[in-house]
Amino acid sequence: MAEQIAPTRSNLLQRRDQLRLAQRGVDLLKRKRDALIAEFFGLVKESLAARRSLAAASKEAYFSLFLANAWDGPEEVESLNLASRTGLELEISIENIFGVKVPQVRPPEFSGELPFSPINAGARTLDAAAQFRRLTEAIIQVAATETRLRRMGEEIKKTSRRVNALEQTVIPGIVVQIRQIRSVLEQRALEEVTVLKRIKAKLQEREGQQSEAVTA
Repeated sequence: MAEQIAPTRSNLLQRRDQLRLAQRGVDLLKRKRDALIAEFFGLVKESLAARRSLAAASKEAYFSLFLANAWDGPEEVESLNLASRTGLELEISIENIFGVKVPQVRPPEFSGELPFSPINAGARTLDAAAQFRRLTEAIIQVAATETRLRRMGEEIKKTSRRVNALEQTVIPGIVVQIRQIRSVLEQRALEEVTVLKRIKAKLQEREGQQSEAVTA
């Protein structure tokens, strides 16, 4: 139900300004949504590529771990695993994409040095360590890409809801108010014209009577 407002000319002008503003807002929001959707599909391709890289890195890493356990023994692999537990630092920045703040995570770049002494480690174990480093990079890349993808998706939904609210609720409500005010103003104008015609007719009738009296 449209809000009832006083049917005045100032309110009519105000509602017309609001209508133009709402229509302009819809246009801007649609442009933003289209740009976000284009960016979203670009991120989808990037996410799928990251997923494929993760699947390949995971396959290589666990196969190399299988070989390390078979050739060097699970005890040696486990001992090096305990010795190599270190923290992992990630560089995170915020990127502004069409007004949307999206986290940008940069995967770590491991140096060539291993976090343990390779002197007593077997070749298979060293290869497994290198493969799991690549797997770590792939996991972080997937997490970073899908975080951006989810954030963009949320903003697209939010923008679409705002467009729908304007198109389906706000703008129709303003249009109804404009029609109601205009109808009342037109009715008033018609009534004023009718009254003026009656007054004019009475004045003309009186003038006619006065002329006849003078002539007589």
